[in-house]
Amino acid sequence: MGSCRAWAPPELLVLSMWLWVSSAGPTHPPGPTLRVRLAGYPRKHNEGRVELFYNDEWGTICDDDFTLANAHVLCRHLGFVAATGWAHSAKYGKGVGRIWLDNVNCAGGEKSIEDCKHRGWGNSDCSHEEDAGVICKDERIPGFKDSNVIETEQSHVEEVRLRAVVVGARRQLPVTEGIVEVRYKDGWAQICDEGWGSQNSRVICGMLGFPAEKKVNRNFYKLFTERQQLNYRLHSVSCTGTEVHLSMCAFEFYRGNASAACGAGSPAVVSCVPGPQFATGSAHKKKQRQQQQGQPRVRLKGGAKVGEGRVEVLKSSEWGTICDDRWNLLSASVVCRELGFGSAKEALTGARMGQGTGPIHMNEVQCLGTEKSLWSCPFKNITQEDCKHTEDVAVRCNVPYMGYETLIRLSGGRSRFEGRVEVAVGAGTGDQLRWGLVCSEGWGTLEAMVACRQLGLGFANHGLQETWYWDASNVTEMVLSGVKCTGHEMSLSHCQHHGSSLNCRNTGTRFAAGVICSETASDLLLHAPLVQETAYIEDRPLHMLYCAAEESCLSSSARLANWPYGHRRLLRFSSQIHNNGRADFRPKAGRHSWVWHECHRHYHSMDIFTHYDILTPNGTKVAEGHKASFCLEDTECEEGVAKRYECANFGEQGITVGCWDLYRHDIDCQWIDITDVKPGNYILQVVINPSFEVAESDFTNNAMKCNCKYDGHRIWVHSCHIGDALSEEANKRFEQYPGQLNNQIS
Repeated sequence: MGSCRAWAPPELLVLSMWLWVSSAGPTHPPGPTLRVRLAGYPRKHNEGRVELFYNDEWGTICDDDFTLANAHVLCRHLGFVAATGWAHSAKYGKGVGRIWLDNVNCAGGEKSIEDCKHRGWGNSDCSHEEDAGVICKDERIPGFKDSNVIETEQSHVEEVRLRAVVVGARRQLPVTEGIVEVRYKDGWAQICDEGWGSQNSRVICGMLGFPAEKKVNRNFYKLFTERQQLNYRLHSVSCTGTEVHLSMCAFEFYRGNASAACGAGSPAVVSCVPGPQFATGSAHKKKQRQQQQGQPRVRLKGGAKVGEGRVEVLKSSEWGTICDDRWNLLSASVVCRELGFGSAKEALTGARMGQGTGPIHMNEVQCLGTEKSLWSCPFKNITQEDCKHTEDVAVRCNVPYMGYETLIRLSGGRSRFEGRVEVAVGAGTGDQLRWGLVCSEGWGTLEAMVACRQLGLGFANHGLQETWYWDASNVTEMVLSGVKCTGHEMSLSHCQHHGSSLNCRNTGTRFAAGVICSETASDLLLHAPLVQETAYIEDRPLHMLYCAAEESCLSSSARLANWPYGHRRLLRFSSQIHNNGRADFRPKAGRHSWVWHECHRHYHSMDIFTHYDILTPNGTKVAEGHKASFCLEDTECEEGVAKRYECANFGEQGITVGCWDLYRHDIDCQWIDITDVKPGNYILQVVINPSFEVAESDFTNNAMKCNCKYDGHRIWVHSCHIGDALSEEANKRFEQYPGQLNNQIS
């Protein structure tokens, strides 16, 4: 990519929160523990090129003498239970900067790679073509948390909170107003408000998940705090307002006896404005106001939790991504606040939330942190040579604490990522919480997605309707039935359900709903231009369609045809289905239930993989929806990605991350039977994984639509696009397309 890439930011810019004492010279704690990250592409969250942060610089490890024991030490450092393998010769791409370690030799039990034998820091005879990578077991060490601790002079400040003092606000979440407190020893301490300004409040609100601050009635709090025993910890706090954490502001600690501190002041008090998703009471009005302002021009895609995802921006009626050159926490925070969240926890690069599609609209975004919108920040327009989708940016935003995870739990599973779903009912009624099971009737992937999100465990791998094989718990009563989710809700209580009027045919614990969650998920999408390029009509003789009829690939009128004489008119096209997610796409059914198709001489692992339909502009189907079932395999992969799945010889089926499955226009059933369709203007629609049978990080990009004109002899297919690739206005224009008067497609 040329010399302009030399200063590319690190793959993961995580805030390192050290609080420096701004009084007479800070006393430095012992050096921070070594920071390790996984980088490169293509990879998943639990594998990648190993990079170490040493001497204020990121660097790599050479693969000379590298062993599985080295990988175990590194994976445990990253919070995984163990390593399953390691990679040599820069499998995940060549790093930049220093090669910090060479000839590393661990016994396997060391706490850190720096405790292992090696040639010394920076002493290496390797090039970046020998960068080592690791593959970690996709299971977290219980209780592991990424380091997020603020340390100084033998004290630890791990959290900041707002303590609500108004009676009504104490029970209500989120807490938007209260006394600012920092964790100190086994309790909480206050901050003196001498010199406290709105910029300080903005930083606190951002940390707690709120986009903005507002004025507060300090006199009320002054009366309240006069009767309280206070313990001040910080004073002289001075923020500019763009900091993403209090630790980055200037401040001083109280020394010795702090009980007499803050003589002329009071505890700092802050009031925050919640984003539309978290607003209570006037939420409906706020949403209406937002809708009146038009469609937002920034969105997040592909994230497991609320407030995280790949950043996409709207330009010229088309959604696109942002290249990661110079991407940092300031720009990420502008995105987060614009979307109604707080400041950014992490600014991610290298397509860490999956690759986007379509254009890359921005590069070298350099926000000051005060902008109301990302579009107000300086940025460069880019050419295709500058960036690829492997460099798409993402964010993780601070979101308000809502307590949803305290109302759900899993039981009986083999790991914390799986089990029977148990929910607490009675919250907010004043009664004691009662734990119970969820009826599994109608329970599927979308409901499981919401449960896993509420649990904080990422995406759903499976939504299970029978859980008899897991250990029983003492919870046996069904308390929730009729759960039906769209997949975007933050809690199961936000989904449709029967409420207190339970209706469940099978009430035994074996029919309780269960989930298997995963930190990553696949993301399938159709390559729209190929459909447009390959579409054509064929009149195929009936004597060549016996197999297709057996596979139900023809419309029902074919049964009345004069077999084997005559023909069927078929709209044929190629489908190229890419996996742009962070996990392989695997069929839900195990090998034992795959169906052998004698005609096609292979097994089908999914009953319905795609829907093919011809619709009128108002959405009415005119060609019977062909429900295509195929064998899933890796036809081709991106450079450096190995194929894992093939249909031949009863092989494993699936689509690997970074690979695609190609169904050529000339194979059986790769068509729509349009024999009965009259000439006119129509919409061709293809939907992948239409029944949500397999979990994906994003279902909104599973549909592809094209305009087409059929004159009874020929067909013109154009304007093919993924369902969510265009603006709302452009989609309306597409759906209200009046049709063509000729075959000149502009």
